[in-house]
Order: sequence, then C-alpha cells, then structure tokens
Amino acid sequence: MALKVNDAKKKRKERNRKETDGPRTAYQNEEELGAAIRASGVPRDALFVTTKTLVHDDEPLAVTLDRSLAKLGLDYVDLYLIHNPRFARTPADHQTRWAELEAAQAAGKVRSIGVSNYLQEHLEALLATAKVVPAVNQIEHHPYFQRPDLVAFSRQHGITVTAYGPLVPLTKGAPGPLDAVYPALAAKYGVTTTEIALRWTIQQGLVPITTSTNADRLKSIAATVPGLVLSDEDVAEITTVGKKKEFRGYGNRRVADVPAKA
Repeated sequence: MALKVNDAKKKRKERNRKETDGPRTAYQNEEELGAAIRASGVPRDALFVTTKTLVHDDEPLAVTLDRSLAKLGLDYVDLYLIHNPRFARTPADHQTRWAELEAAQAAGKVRSIGVSNYLQEHLEALLATAKVVPAVNQIEHHPYFQRPDLVAFSRQHGITVTAYGPLVPLTKGAPGPLDAVYPALAAKYGVTTTEIALRWTIQQGLVPITTSTNADRLKSIAATVPGLVLSDEDVAEITTVGKKKEFRGYGNRRVADVPAKA
C-alpha cells in the first residue's frame, strides 16, 4: 500500500499545482507522503501541503504538530485543519483547539489554518473567541449533497469552502438522476464527465478536492477544467436534477434516512 501511495503522490507532483494532503488522524499517511515529497525532487515552495489534527486530543497540539512535521520532513505545512468536530465534548473544545492552531500559525509552523466537516453551530462556537478566521471549511459537497445554508454562512464570514467528494454522483452515488445528464454535457463540451462534475463545483464558487492515480487523467483535468465554462442553463440543470436524490458519499450514506453528522 505504501508503494501505491508513493506512486500516486509522485505522479501528482508532475502537475503545475502540486497539492498534497496527509491528515495523521484519519489516513495515517504522513510518513508515506513525506517519503514521496523527498523522492519527488520538487522544491518546497512549489508544494502545497495540508495535514489535520483532532479537535480534542490528550496531547497538546504543539506536540502532535511537531510529530507530523517530523514525519513529513518539513519545517511547516501550508494548511492545517481541525479534522472533524464530532469529537468535541463542549463548545470550549473548539475554542481551545483553535487557539492552539492560532499559536502554531503565529510560530510559523503553519501558513494557514482551517476546519473540516464543520457545521454552522461548530463555526459559531469557534468564531465566538477566534482571533483568526478559518481560511477554509472542507466539507462534502456535490449535486446529491448540496448545502447552501452552510456555504452561505461560511462565505458570510470570509471562509472559503473546499468541496470533497465532487465526483460522488459519478461513483458512489450512481445510479442516479444525473446518470444521463453528465454524459450529454460531456459530449456537448467535448470533455469528460469528470471534468463536467469538477467544473460544476467550481462554478458554485467552491474549491473541489479529488484524487487520482492516473497521471494522464490528472494532466487532462489540469489542461481542461480551468478554461471550461458551463452555461448558466447547464449549471442550473445539474443543480436541479441533483436535488432529486439525497445521498452522502462519506459518513452516513442516506442522509434522508439518517441525520448526517459533521
């Protein structure tokens, strides 16, 4: 598995924008990521490295961050996120942990700080005492799991929303009402269904996050998606048809049956 991870990471280094994500709390891949970074030969300033921490931990954040940096072989990370709010026991846990992230940023060990999977109630608790507004809120978002209220609240407070799972309707969410829409639009624009799905996310004003081990696919996306613009009508069609199915690709799959937790 480590070899597969490293191979994928090396291929991703070939893109113009070289972004890596290695949260210690969930994927346990910081050592593999660090090895891939060193083997790539890519200058540090050409990389954008993200990792994550727990909202509540028995160890101080300074200790866990130093451990992460050692595994990555880096002096700093570009983005440091609280991975998930669900393990917070009280609102004070969000505030205490966020203060630790602010201190890490002030110390120069992280460039930007943010959160992942935070709902409005979690953001409100954090913002009540925050000195630094989160740079990003990384959430699952796609046509089958649209979250306009959370996106609007984040934007209202200057928080960029990054969307993971933008390809869920093409993968975990299939079959579904968009099965015919994506291929039709791909044929219309002369691109792939993946590129249509990513572009829809971008035209929602969100930053899509996805992965691939296929170097050719990555190059195609990098070459095509930035210049691709869907018409307002086509964006609206994906949005409207997507609302016919409610599906969460990560965590609770059928959000209509089981309330989704952050």
